[in-house]
Amino acid sequence: MLKSLSISNYALIDQLQMHPSPALSMITGETGAGKSIMLGAVGLLLGNRADTKVLLHEDQKCIIEGVFDIGSYGLQPFFELEELDYESTCIIRREISPSGKSRSFVNDTPVLLDRLRILGAMLMDIHSQHDTLQLGDGQYQLGLVDAFAQSKEELQSYQTAYRSYKKAQKEYQELKEKAVELQKEADFVQFQLDELSLLALQSGEQAELESLQEVLENAEEIKTKIHEVMNLFDGEQFGVFQGLAQIQQGLQTLARLAHKFELFQNRFQEVYIELKDLAETLSDEDSKVEVDFERLEEIRDRLSKIYQLQKKHGVSSVEELLTIEQELADKVFQFQNLDESLEAAELRLKEAEKVLKDKAKMLSTLRMACFIDFENSLQSLLAGLGMENAQIKIDRKEMSPALSGIDEVEFLFTANKGSIPQPLKKVASGGEFSRLLFAIKYLMADKMALPTLIFDEIDTGISGEVALQMVRMMKDIAMQHQVICITHLPQVAAKGDLHYFVYKDNASEKTISKIKLLDESGRIDELAKMIAGAHPSPSAVASAKELLAS
Repeated sequence: MLKSLSISNYALIDQLQMHPSPALSMITGETGAGKSIMLGAVGLLLGNRADTKVLLHEDQKCIIEGVFDIGSYGLQPFFELEELDYESTCIIRREISPSGKSRSFVNDTPVLLDRLRILGAMLMDIHSQHDTLQLGDGQYQLGLVDAFAQSKEELQSYQTAYRSYKKAQKEYQELKEKAVELQKEADFVQFQLDELSLLALQSGEQAELESLQEVLENAEEIKTKIHEVMNLFDGEQFGVFQGLAQIQQGLQTLARLAHKFELFQNRFQEVYIELKDLAETLSDEDSKVEVDFERLEEIRDRLSKIYQLQKKHGVSSVEELLTIEQELADKVFQFQNLDESLEAAELRLKEAEKVLKDKAKMLSTLRMACFIDFENSLQSLLAGLGMENAQIKIDRKEMSPALSGIDEVEFLFTANKGSIPQPLKKVASGGEFSRLLFAIKYLMADKMALPTLIFDEIDTGISGEVALQMVRMMKDIAMQHQVICITHLPQVAAKGDLHYFVYKDNASEKTISKIKLLDESGRIDELAKMIAGAHPSPSAVASAKELLAS
């Protein structure tokens, strides 16, 4: 619901502010006073494009701001999705700078124009004689049928089944395509797997084999050098350990003579123990090293096979080869179980399709059941709006399942007796279309959440009892939804809860448009002028009072 609207520096409007009624507000004014200009500004607030031509003062910014009460609109999910701060009072602001740059804000957060357009459509619905393309759209018509049939739960249930069906269909198709690819590469994958499996690779073995190969390739020289070193350690004539034993005795003597030499003795003892351990380890290694040409050839052969596979697969370690082997094994497993997987996926698809068909039939039956009531209700309303011979029919065709169901509907209409109803865009004139859309919105008012409705001279071309019937219907709509009506008929204007008057002010250098809220006296004067012209007679004033009182 629109709580307040302010417009500054837009077209002929310098400053304008209004606080419409939560129910029914009327706006009147002479031709060219600025009523359509005001609607243009509201359009900008809802996401329409603009340029600097809209600026009244070219060196100043244009600002349009609307304050909305959205507490009952259920828009929290939209605000969360767009990462906007949600409050029950929502402020939308549009700014257009002299340079032509346009900026949009929702609760002081900048938003893109297409996002503002989506939000705007949920807050306000501007309907004029020329704004009727929406009614000719098949999806919009189907939405009206669903609203009238009260099929929201059935539609949601169907759409859940449809998404499940599409998911199962996608999974089955992808599995079929994967099966074709696997079939093409199955033999090659199996060959690669066999090639890797035959080696029975072990993690860490490459480094171990390369180390062992290094030892075996130099075994003779290694044993020779170990013997040389051992002889130096423990040779009979010049063994290092003989000299070290003498050093040890000397340090022991020094330690007995003076305590300070105990440290030297301890340090030597550590070195001596380490050297003895080194000599023993070398002796052990000597016993392990053997000249084994057969074993060396085996290692060379295995490493060669490992290197070849690494080059083939573009890797540099046994661990990477093991990963590839597992991946190949997984592919072979998938191929071996492909028929079973395909059967399971096909079964899921068939089950999802059955559920979808059941839900589609249930939804379609509910929709078709309301056609006659919908048609009769609209024809009755149109008769009250001066279209006694109007006929409307809903043509339904079954189509392949889509997100909206299996129903394709088209509204057929004729306003003339004896004529066969035709698609709306072919037969309805502007005035007929306008009244038809008004009747539909009246019919939907108690069945769906409508935003603030703005009717722009929807009463053009009608008068008398028809106009009174239309305004009575407006008041009915306004019991549940906010309605703003721009009208040129006094009998319509008289029924508003509030009455705003738009007028031109020529007091300054530029003509500007202004708006004022009329009190009872002002309403009587304006209604009298609408009845009889600029200088109303006493009888016109009396008629105005009568209209207000009725």
